[in-house]
Amino acid sequence: MTAPIALSCGEPAGIGPEIAAKAWFELRARCPFFYIGDVAHLPADTPTQQISDPAQANEICAHALPVLQLSFPATNTAGQPDPSNAPSVIDAIETGVSLVQSGAASALCTAPIHKKALIDGAGFAYPGHTEFLAALAGRKRVVMMLASEQLRVVPATIHIPLSRVPSELTPDLLRETIAITAEGLRRQFGVPNPRIAIAGLNPHAGEGGKMGHEELDWIAPLISDLPGDTCTVTGPHPADTMFHAAARARYDAAIAMYHDQALIPIKTLDFDRGVNVTLGLPFIRTSPDHGTALDIAGQGIANPTSLIEALKLAQRMAQSA
Repeated sequence: MTAPIALSCGEPAGIGPEIAAKAWFELRARCPFFYIGDVAHLPADTPTQQISDPAQANEICAHALPVLQLSFPATNTAGQPDPSNAPSVIDAIETGVSLVQSGAASALCTAPIHKKALIDGAGFAYPGHTEFLAALAGRKRVVMMLASEQLRVVPATIHIPLSRVPSELTPDLLRETIAITAEGLRRQFGVPNPRIAIAGLNPHAGEGGKMGHEELDWIAPLISDLPGDTCTVTGPHPADTMFHAAARARYDAAIAMYHDQALIPIKTLDFDRGVNVTLGLPFIRTSPDHGTALDIAGQGIANPTSLIEALKLAQRMAQSA
């Protein structure tokens, strides 16, 4: 039997506990997972059972949400992160990584964190989950993919100002992004010969140099020089014609040049079901594609769809690995 999925609690004052409970009510034994966090943070009407071994989750998940209990020093108040809880939030992530690396869990799914609370309470030195997981895994370079049934898209540059994109988007960066994406499609998505479409940086992919020269100077030559024996890479394509249905049918994943070029199409196509996947790690990691939503935490109205899709995708990826 496949090992269950580890779900780290994220910021307990956010919607993480609520959507974890809702995800269990929806999935139960169809997608066994266990919650790493404090059972006291979960909604009071959630059937729970504490576990000491992740393997117990496969059986327990049919009738209760399995919880690998962690202690938190401060009382949790919905919508109000307490920095003194930050070390326990980090401990939940580190515990999940350790369990998935040992094989006790088949994948790690992470509920959203609150970066300011982690910085204030634990001196958290990373821009976010992705960079922290890369450090824990000893990987210098990982790739963020946003995935749904309609589209898989990777931003080559992520959380930087648009003014810095042309200088930080280097041939080495793009080449590594393509390689990691292709390997992730093969190893974790079961696509033996991936087809990857590369977006242009400039409008109309530069339009022959009239709207920018990066495509002519190095992006197109880099794509032409790639070996074609293990994957097919095409482009650079005008980004404004890459994401309609007929275009999406021609590739398994698209690589965009910057954050909004990647996230606008997937959030437009499938806002609630997008999943954040980290490629390049030695284990499977997924996450819902949203934040802590402190403004609605504790009100019982949070939408669990993205977390449900993240857990289901992690299960499929584990079965393909």
